[in-house]
Amino acid sequence: MKWNLRWVAARRDIWRPSDLKTAFEAVGFTPSLSKVCALWSQAPVTVRLDDLDMICAGLECTVADLMEAESLATEESGRQDGQQAVGGSLRSGSGGRPVPKQSGGKGGLRRLPPN
Repeated sequence: MKWNLRWVAARRDIWRPSDLKTAFEAVGFTPSLSKVCALWSQAPVTVRLDDLDMICAGLECTVADLMEAESLATEESGRQDGQQAVGGSLRSGSGGRPVPKQSGGKGGLRRLPPN
C-alpha cells in the first residue's frame, strides 16, 4: 500500500504536522502530536478504522485518496534475479503459496511463548 497522507494534506494547503493536528482537532480527532508526526513521516503499519475515518473527515477525503494499492507485479519486477521475498520459498503440495521455514527445534516446530 502507498500512503498518500502528505499529498492529500498538501491539496488542503497543510504543510506541517502541527497544521494537520489542528485540522484533525476541528473534527473531534485529538491524537498526540507525536502520533500525527508518525503518520506524517511514514506509512503506518496499522491504523484503527475509527482513526482512519477521522483522518478522512479532517482532510475531507476518502480512504482511496489516502491509500493506494500497489500491484505485486511492480514489487516483484523491482527484485533482482535470484532474490525472493522473505518466506518466499515454495514447497510441493503448498498450492503455490509460500510456506514458512521450520526451525530445527523439538519436532521441527517453532513454538510461541505462553501468554
